[in-house]
Formats: sequence, structure tokens, C-alpha cells
Amino acid sequence: MYKIMTPGPTQVAENVRLARSLECTNPDLDEEFVEFYKETCEKISSLLHTSNETLILSGEGILGLEAAIASMTEPGDKVLVLDNGIYGKGFADFVTMYGGRPELYSRDYQETFDVKELEEFLKNSHDYKYATVVHGDTPSGMLNDISSICPLLKKYGILTVVDSVSASFGEPMNIDDWKVDIMCGGSQKVVSAPPGLTFVVVSDDAKKSMADRKTPIASFYANLTTFAHYYEEKWFPYTMPISDIYGLRTAIDNIADDPGILTRHARIAAASRKAITGAGLKLYLHSGYSNTVTVFEVPEGTTAAAILDGVRKDYNIMLAGSFDVLAGKVIRIGHMGNNAAFYNVREVFHALDGTLQKLGVPLTGSMEEIFCENNEINKKTTVKGNLSLLFLHFAGIAGKMKRQLTFPFIAFCNIIYSVIYSVISYIYNSCSALVAAIYLALCTIGLLSVPGNTENT
Repeated sequence: MYKIMTPGPTQVAENVRLARSLECTNPDLDEEFVEFYKETCEKISSLLHTSNETLILSGEGILGLEAAIASMTEPGDKVLVLDNGIYGKGFADFVTMYGGRPELYSRDYQETFDVKELEEFLKNSHDYKYATVVHGDTPSGMLNDISSICPLLKKYGILTVVDSVSASFGEPMNIDDWKVDIMCGGSQKVVSAPPGLTFVVVSDDAKKSMADRKTPIASFYANLTTFAHYYEEKWFPYTMPISDIYGLRTAIDNIADDPGILTRHARIAAASRKAITGAGLKLYLHSGYSNTVTVFEVPEGTTAAAILDGVRKDYNIMLAGSFDVLAGKVIRIGHMGNNAAFYNVREVFHALDGTLQKLGVPLTGSMEEIFCENNEINKKTTVKGNLSLLFLHFAGIAGKMKRQLTFPFIAFCNIIYSVIYSVISYIYNSCSALVAAIYLALCTIGLLSVPGNTENT
């Protein structure tokens, strides 16, 4: 099995895998599951800082995007498609599919949108029912400033559909303050659950727009209004994938229990960019760098396929190329969700150093060393992190020897790792809980003050 360091799917935690193995009830008849579903949706909304309703749909992230467009679009509707990436442009296909008239606002694929320039455009052209924008464009690693873009569109009476599948929970997100009408996310990116679910957060304004339609929505499965009364009626429009939702809930709980998740993503991303440029390679983007995906150009003298094959075969790590206009031009590192850990990304740069050296690509420095130098966690790595790193290096060695090792031996090693890791993790977490309890007690009696929470989840 390869270590997946792709921009989704990402590595899935053991407790998420275990949650998916729980005994299933009948989700169509068991009202307790309806409550569980609603609570999970409400927890997602809370973490995204919104009072808007979240819906979990049975399908990969693309289903959420299509459902948003299908539910909002009537024949002849003018839709503004903000296009500075492959996924941004792709919205136009959905709009056309459901009878709308997409108008592309196309800009340089290596630059984030200039909000002032967009406002000048909107002053003279704002007759749109809604606009689409990609928060994090996975093929390029582009991050767009929806905190400025969505309020601007709302100012001109334009509703917004935001693709945040690759950004949500790894980037700051405040749906209510940023006036986002529909936000689409997915289970397999930062959430670090298996692929197969999408979640869609819908504002009252978007619901009203759907309710005021003059024509029916040309879909059943991609129709957000079918969930309108599911809770009151205790009846879903179709049988929900209960095991997937159990896993999603655990993954969401993991996020809720990780208050430093945004800081961790930002630190890892910044160190990754420094590692690449410090070694003499070129980042693809000129601005708008995402904290979940880093993309660099394939250096002269080699190919994307050669780099990806070398990293996979020699180091047992799976990275990604790109597609469409970026096919064969770039390499993508997915440091999102469970992938966004020091020891994971360090292994990636170790593998890239070795692979590029083998391919004869000259580097001005070691990416692994530069990454470590620019990552604070390297200076004060936890016991838990060191243990993980030790065993992960062992796993890499085992990966290189996979043709010589038998399956029972590999399985035995995995069992030993799981047992030791679980014991150490239990001790670590117990100690952390004890320290937290002591801290709170001191705060309660006034010996310490509680700092203000300034970080969005």
C-alpha cells in the first residue's frame, strides 16, 4: 500500500476506519439515525461558522457542485463564472447542462483574482442570478479570497456558489460573515474520510431562490430541495450510506478536537514552498498559494511521469500530476487533513530529493533539510510525532522491499505498529488531558487567565 500524499483522497485515521465498521441500523426507519445525521450536519455548520443548514449527500464532492447548480439554475438564467483555474471554468459546463447561460470572467491561471478589478467589472455588469467561484482550485493549488469576493457579489444582489471541497477546514472559513450562499465540501480532502460523501451548506436566500423557481429542477438526485422536510418527516429522499456517515462524523469530531488545524496547515504549506524554491525549483503559481496543496513546475531534463514513478516505486509514496491545461507540466503535493503532518511531508521531500538526484536534475539545496529548518515542529517534536516518524520510515523501507516480503510479515508489522502507537498515543493524550485539567483549574481560581480565541476553525 502506498502512502498517499495526493490532493485528495487523503490518509484516513484509524478511528474513522473503525467507525465505518460499526453495526448498521436501517437509516430509512430508525429515527435515532435521523437525529445522528442532523447532529452531524449541525456540527459541520458550527465548525464553518454559520447558522445555515448543512446537508450531507451520498456522492463524491462533484455531486455537491452539480446539485448546487441544478437546484439554482433555470433555463435562460445568466450565471457569472469566475474562472482562474480548471475547476473554476468547469462550472460553466454544469450551468449549460441545466439550461443556464454562463458568462466567464476569465483571468490568469497563475494569479488570484484582483477584487478591485472585479468590482470595476461588476459596476457595469451585474445582471446575474448567481455567481460561481472556487475557493481552493486543486489542479493548480490556487486559493481565492472568498472573504472579499462573496460580500462584493452580494452587494450587487448576486448569490454565490462556492467550491470549497479542497479548502474547507484547511483554510479559514466563516460562511455567515463572508455571505456565502451555497458552500460545497467533500469527505476525502481535509476532512480525511474516505471518498463518497459531499456536504452542502445552504443559505436562506439560496433556499428562497430554489422555492421561487418557475420550472422544476431537472434532477432528483442532484436536487437540494428534496431534503426540505426530511427532519420533520423523519424521511430521507433516498437511503443514506450509513457507514460512510458514521466515518464522516468521526472525522468531523477529529477536526473539532484539533484547534490548531489551521495553524498546522499554514505552517506546513509555508515550509513546503520554501523547500521547493530553496532547492531551485519553481512554484507554478505567482500568487494565491493554498495551505492544502503545493504545486511546482516539472524541471527541465525530466518529465512528470518520471518523477511520479520514481517517488512511487523507490519510496512507496504517491504524489499527483495534474490534468487539462496542466497535464504533464506540474507535480502536486497534497498536505491537507491527515497528510498535513511534519513527518508525512518530510518524507515527501526526502523522496523528491532522491528521485530528482537519480534523474539528474540539479538542485541548489536539499528540500528535506530546508523543509525541516522552516518548520517549527522540527525543533520541538512531540514523543508521539517522533514515534510516528520512526515507524513511518520503517514502513518506507518495507515498501522498497515489498517484493521480497510476504503478506503475513507485513500484516504482523502493521499490527505491532498499531499496538505500540495506540499505547503511546493513549499515554500522550492522557498527559495532555491532565495538563489541560490543571490549566483550567488554575484559570478557575484566578491564578492564570484564559487567552482569547483568535483562530477560526
